[in-house]
Amino acid sequence: MSRLLARFDLRFSSFHLDVELDVPMSGITAIFGPSGSGKTTLLRCLAGLERAPHGFMQFGEEVWQDEARRRWLPLYERPIGYVFQEPRLFPHYNVHSNLLYGYHRIPPEARRITPEQVISILGIGHLLERRTHKLSGGEQQRVAIGRALLTSPKLLLLDEPLASLDIQRKQELLPFIRRLHQELHIPVLYVSHAMAEILQLADRVVLLKEGYVVGVGTLNEVLTSLQFRGSFAPHRVGAIFDARVTRHDSQYGLTQLEFKGQPLFIPLQPADIGESMRVHILSTDVTLVVGRMGSLTSVLNILDATIVEIREIDHTSVDILLDIGTPLVASITKKSLMSLGLKPGQHVFAHIKAVALNEELVE
Repeated sequence: MSRLLARFDLRFSSFHLDVELDVPMSGITAIFGPSGSGKTTLLRCLAGLERAPHGFMQFGEEVWQDEARRRWLPLYERPIGYVFQEPRLFPHYNVHSNLLYGYHRIPPEARRITPEQVISILGIGHLLERRTHKLSGGEQQRVAIGRALLTSPKLLLLDEPLASLDIQRKQELLPFIRRLHQELHIPVLYVSHAMAEILQLADRVVLLKEGYVVGVGTLNEVLTSLQFRGSFAPHRVGAIFDARVTRHDSQYGLTQLEFKGQPLFIPLQPADIGESMRVHILSTDVTLVVGRMGSLTSVLNILDATIVEIREIDHTSVDILLDIGTPLVASITKKSLMSLGLKPGQHVFAHIKAVALNEELVE
């Protein structure tokens, strides 16, 4: 698997970016952090729009920047597609001509993606003859993404592409972003400070704070890391993972998912058997039970778990990191911790009061 290696040390009058990256280039990698943390500056360095004096960047076997050897490729020489917050479409062209602008930028022998593929994936066949000023914000961003894809990039950079859109338009565009990396197999670096977008899209996360990388890992590793609890809103702390649909029970209005050999029940979904669904379990929706499961309970979702780590949140509460085949966090009171005598390495049962589908953009 290709990896992205980078080192950038770039100083401005009021900001210092000092990062090292080593991440696999597959799926969607989110660059996440608050405003002013350096997300866009990092993306511009990766694209070749900013030049760090002692920078280094390697994508797979290709070195795009190595200042020690005086090597530097500007943006137009890097096989990168870049989509900004604003679509930046050509107003004197229609949609089809905007798309072909990217396609005609590269020689025929380098074209790996066809206009037909992009038009199908992004669902813009009915827009081809329209002028760009007659498109909605979400439609304009789809065209901007399509234009970038038709340069047949090896890496796609998306810089907060949903930032200027309302909730409805964001929700319309997200499925297309998910599809494009699944069907075209182009790795994506996705910049955002919106946790709801990250939860829906990301396979892994690079956490930035004040110009430094403070965490890297899969989405669930970072989300459940007790070290990074403060990086997320309290109502987002928990676990997120993909489970597979195994059956539907219309009598009780339930869909059964399977995760690591254990069942999870959610409200009935219009999904095919075998389909993958991303679920979100909040730490406040997890309760712990010690001992044999002999008593009846109204809780449908009960998972075998092992305690990995216990960390104090404040003077009344703790986070408990669990292993259920993937990390899971439970937030409980200190009184409960003492009453149950919980400790690392102990086997417990995690009762899941709610399993949310991560489908809505609600902050």
